[in-house]
Amino acid sequence: MKDKIEQQPAEFNQQRRQFLGGSVGAGMVGLGLASGLMSSGAQAATASAKAKSDRMANYTADQLERVKQELVPPPMVPKHDQVASGKPKVIEVRLEVEEKQIELENGVKAWVCAFNGSVPGPLIVCHQHDYVELTLVNPKTNVLSHNIDLHSATGALGGGELTLVAPGQEVCFRFKATKAGTFVYHCAPGGIMIPWHVAMGMHGAIMVLPREGLSDGDGNPLHYDRAYYIGEADFYVPKDEKGQYKQYKLLMESMEEVLAAMKTLTPSHIVFNGAVGALTGKNAMPAKVGESVLFIHSQANRDTRPHIIGGHGDYVWAAGSFSDRPQRDLETWMVAGGSAAAALYTFRQPGLHAYVNHNLIEAIMKGAAAHIKVDGEWDDNLMVQVRKPSAIA
Repeated sequence: MKDKIEQQPAEFNQQRRQFLGGSVGAGMVGLGLASGLMSSGAQAATASAKAKSDRMANYTADQLERVKQELVPPPMVPKHDQVASGKPKVIEVRLEVEEKQIELENGVKAWVCAFNGSVPGPLIVCHQHDYVELTLVNPKTNVLSHNIDLHSATGALGGGELTLVAPGQEVCFRFKATKAGTFVYHCAPGGIMIPWHVAMGMHGAIMVLPREGLSDGDGNPLHYDRAYYIGEADFYVPKDEKGQYKQYKLLMESMEEVLAAMKTLTPSHIVFNGAVGALTGKNAMPAKVGESVLFIHSQANRDTRPHIIGGHGDYVWAAGSFSDRPQRDLETWMVAGGSAAAALYTFRQPGLHAYVNHNLIEAIMKGAAAHIKVDGEWDDNLMVQVRKPSAIA
């Protein structure tokens, strides 16, 4: 059986696995013997899992089925299985660089270099021991050379050494996803152009799921009904002598002044998914009471601290490694700059939830805020207004 997630906003068709547990009565065997049997069973299960993992890791790309993954703009995620079946696969993806202007907020425009035209670039999803075969396209209409460094890849600067393409070129390379977790990818063409390209929005994330799916750290499977990808970005838009944000007709016209603004380490905007309000109001992410939602959150430059106002992180992989035992029941979690985290929450109340960077200055005054619109029935046992506002007695 396998759990499959369809491209958002479609809901998931899941077949949840059920596990039967057994116990050994103390009257049948001594407590020490029962403990020994459990230990042996756990050791056998661990050895079996390791042997299976070793088998999965030993396939070469030419032995495996190829699958094209259709990437989608964030916060949506591509169609994928939560639990892998059979052998690893070669996942083929295509990223095309677009140099363009975007509107960060009303009247404020900025030049960006965007993977597939979006900031952040699309989420890539695979399973541990899969191969990712990535084609990077740099259209001749662009003016700069670009490449890609994937933090999930091993060797050659994460692929950066193998993927530098001038305008009018494309390149294809393949890597094995050896580590399970959530990882950042970004452009890294060398020197000062590395932070500049990242600050111009050229970053995204890849999620490498364990082949058996997510678990709670105690061997129990975790499933999600929806998944959303939130890419946090810091922008550095220069101002003129009157304090107004400047606009530039061409990408390279902005470079010198943007670099000067970057050196202050003081962003003009810190936004989710490319613009102030990109995920608020009519753009809110939908969910339902009772649904478990997985949030993948990346920040290629700066530390951030996601928080769900009105909710929690039931299970959180703050460092991004699915090999780690997830932290539980967190109010806020830290995402280090240059990394991506995952958090799973089952919504228990309807209404508007705010998903924010809980440096509230950055959330409210800089733009790092999103909304989740949750449908369902209110539970008075969780919260109720005992008495409406009235004059003080």
